Amino acid sequence: MSSRTVIRGGLVITASDEIHADVLIEDGRVAALAATGTPAAEAFTAEHVVDASGKYVIPGGVDGHTHMEMPFGGTYAADTFETGTRAAAWGGTTTIVDFAIQSVGHSLREGLDAWHAKAEGNCAVDYGFHMIVSDVNAETLKEMDLLVEEGVTSFKQFMAYPGVFYSDDGQILRAMQRAADNGGLIMMHAENGIAIDVLVEQALARGERDPRFHGEVRKALLEAEATHRAIRLAQVAGAPLYVVHVSATEAVAELTRARDEGLPVFGETCPQYLFLSTDNLAEPDFEGAKYVCSTPLRPREHQAALWRGLRTNDLQVVSTDHCPFCFVGQKELGRGDFSKIPNGMPGVENRMDLLHQAVVEGRISRRRWIEIACATPARMFGLYPKKGTIAPGADADIVVYDPDAEQVVSAETHHMNVDYSAYEGKRITGRVETVLSRGEPVVTEREYTGRKGHGVYTPRSTCQYLN
Repeated sequence: MSSRTVIRGGLVITASDEIHADVLIEDGRVAALAATGTPAAEAFTAEHVVDASGKYVIPGGVDGHTHMEMPFGGTYAADTFETGTRAAAWGGTTTIVDFAIQSVGHSLREGLDAWHAKAEGNCAVDYGFHMIVSDVNAETLKEMDLLVEEGVTSFKQFMAYPGVFYSDDGQILRAMQRAADNGGLIMMHAENGIAIDVLVEQALARGERDPRFHGEVRKALLEAEATHRAIRLAQVAGAPLYVVHVSATEAVAELTRARDEGLPVFGETCPQYLFLSTDNLAEPDFEGAKYVCSTPLRPREHQAALWRGLRTNDLQVVSTDHCPFCFVGQKELGRGDFSKIPNGMPGVENRMDLLHQAVVEGRISRRRWIEIACATPARMFGLYPKKGTIAPGADADIVVYDPDAEQVVSAETHHMNVDYSAYEGKRITGRVETVLSRGEPVVTEREYTGRKGHGVYTPRSTCQYLN
């Protein structure tokens, strides 16, 4: 039985176009678009009709950086694949790319299998995986080739977290050389973790224990230094590089310089760096712990460089780095010692709305909103045009978005499995109304109509900016 849906009367916005058009969906894919009111559009017939008059019709968001059920610092991220993907759908995101983790002494395959087991049958929307490489050796390098062949085409390394995920420059170079050969993309957490550990030890010795000191020891210059080093190592290896969660003016400058030199270097930032600052980390009564993540929030003046980078395309993607820990019982593990606060913040539900607010405020255009949140992450991680656009043949991952609805962000009303909102009380214009994932309604006029297990694993091709 074929199933057909028509979305009528909305303004269809992609990274490249805005057009008042009706969208015909058949068997989970976009079958056709036609300008509203034309004979071609009038000829669309379907069992289900969605009225999008006065609304935007946009591709479902692609969040290329999430951490569901991630182990960290003796606890686990509070969102499961079930709760996290449901929250993603509520926020207009229809694809996540999460991180499978290789533990030191274990194979990449073991890590990937473990993450498949967590996600399979539990997701409300589609998902893929990156691979965190914690233990570079001859076997790991061989496995990288196999993973690329089966659709896990990006590998994350850490210059931070010595003793946990940390790779030294030699290990990073070897992995980059392998990626240069097999078409994979190295994603880098660029902070000088060795130097940061010294500063942490010194701060604690001075009795500096509050959450705000997390931001003070993880210095912007150490993010910039690591970003520079990662770029040059990638250049030596002849490999592309994607720098995750860029937060500092100085790090943006390193990326800009590399791109001006014509290097295949890409950068991502996150809503927390665009909308929050060290003022939040300094909130009294340990409230600042809610905002502990790495790279850390920066002083407010860094935001201008991030917005400028997004406008000039020196930063290409906004992902969330969604890694939520509850304030009660999890963030509190670091009371009296900021270095023990689990690193991470919730955000998978807020990203599309926050970026629409940036459109309202004139920081970015509507098409740029879709580009940085949908199309570019889909291309970056080998999912386009299946994901990230509304075009014939694409998966019908579509959001009907009300640009005029007003909302106040709050933990009282969000769907993430975490006891606070990083954006509590923030007023936003714009809200998700209806969400389709492969043509199936997941959110219908602000009612959840999805189900766990609808979301399927999606293998990826290699980075589409390198072909």
